[in-house]
Amino acid sequence: FPMAAPRLQALAAQVTESREQDIPLLLLKLKGILNSASSGCEESKKIKQDIYDYGLTQYCLLVLKQDHSRLRGDWATAAQLAEILSHCCVGLEVKEDPEEFYKKFLPSAVDNLLFLGRRLQARFIRAMKGKDKQDFLRWFQTVTDAICWLFGGHVQLAASVLQNEHFLQLLITDDVETAITMMSVLHNILRVNSSVLLQVGEETLHSVLDELVYKLSSTTNPVIGNAATKLLLVVAKFCKQLVKLLTVRYKGLKRLRSKQWSGKGFDRDLNQLLNLLYLEQSNGKGEMQRQHQAACIIQATWRGFQTRKRLKKLPQAVITLQRSFR
Repeated sequence: FPMAAPRLQALAAQVTESREQDIPLLLLKLKGILNSASSGCEESKKIKQDIYDYGLTQYCLLVLKQDHSRLRGDWATAAQLAEILSHCCVGLEVKEDPEEFYKKFLPSAVDNLLFLGRRLQARFIRAMKGKDKQDFLRWFQTVTDAICWLFGGHVQLAASVLQNEHFLQLLITDDVETAITMMSVLHNILRVNSSVLLQVGEETLHSVLDELVYKLSSTTNPVIGNAATKLLLVVAKFCKQLVKLLTVRYKGLKRLRSKQWSGKGFDRDLNQLLNLLYLEQSNGKGEMQRQHQAACIIQATWRGFQTRKRLKKLPQAVITLQRSFR
């Protein structure tokens, strides 16, 4: 540990004097320095403070926004730097100018990490099958793990992630692998801060719920259906206010019990969700007519479709949706 300070000083000088394309690979040396101390101890805090004071954390932040296909180390380096950045920030308690760190630096870190995630997601989707595709998926998951580590250590960032437009763009995808990863990130957000959905704006809340309902009602993939069901169940269990919102906004969901998801391995969760949603409606109101139910679920799904259209991501799943209501 006593050797960490001179190493950081030398690295900071080297980074300052280097060409832009060489900086990312130099910053990877931070991993070894961070690993030289046990996490959670005073030594680790001191190293993280020194990294921040030497401006190296800021360098990591800025490098994430660069086009790594033009830099030495490529996207593998970008993913590792995302991991390094999140580890540098968790356990760091900035005493001098804390507002700069908590109000500006950390939200910028969230934004840059999500932006990097979008670049990797796009490259994964475009890549041909084979090693390249698997590499991009692995790097994408490294970045999403870094995001989860960051808001796990700074709980207030859960709302920042959820409200960031890059997050919604990442969630709104018809690609199975990255959609499952993003729903896992959302699950972590709700685990870390269960009240986060009440802290964000109505538009954000509606967009996230619209997308989950869209995934549940317009896909035939049971892995996606299962993940969307579990998330909606977490939302419904958390707060009566959100149960009411789900009940009013997505009236046609009850048809899904006997529609495409019956016997797909998550009946228990789906039934629990639907029972929660329609507990109030079962009070002497009887069943809605089939046509009305279908119209409501199409309307709910249409909201998700409109959000995608606004964000210039027209889904392939529309064909599936049309078929399911013929």
